[in-house]
Amino acid sequence: MAEQLINTLKAERERLGLTQAALAERVGVSRKTINTVENGVFIPSTVLALKLAAALDRPVEALFALAASDR
Repeated sequence: MAEQLINTLKAERERLGLTQAALAERVGVSRKTINTVENGVFIPSTVLALKLAAALDRPVEALFALAASDR
C-alpha cells in the first residue's frame, strides 16, 4: 500500500479567518505554495510544515497525517 500525506491546512486556516495570501505572508512563501499544499499537490518540507503549524497555533500532527492508499 502506498501512503499519502493528508492535511487539514485549509480548515485550520479558515478557522482563523485567514486567506491563503495572509497565511503565505506569515510563513514567507507564495499564495500558490499554500494552495498546492492545501490541495495535496505539494508536500511541504519539514521546515515549512513547522512554520505552518506555528502560524496556525496548532501542533504539526494536527495539520498533517499519513493515510494509506489502496493503489
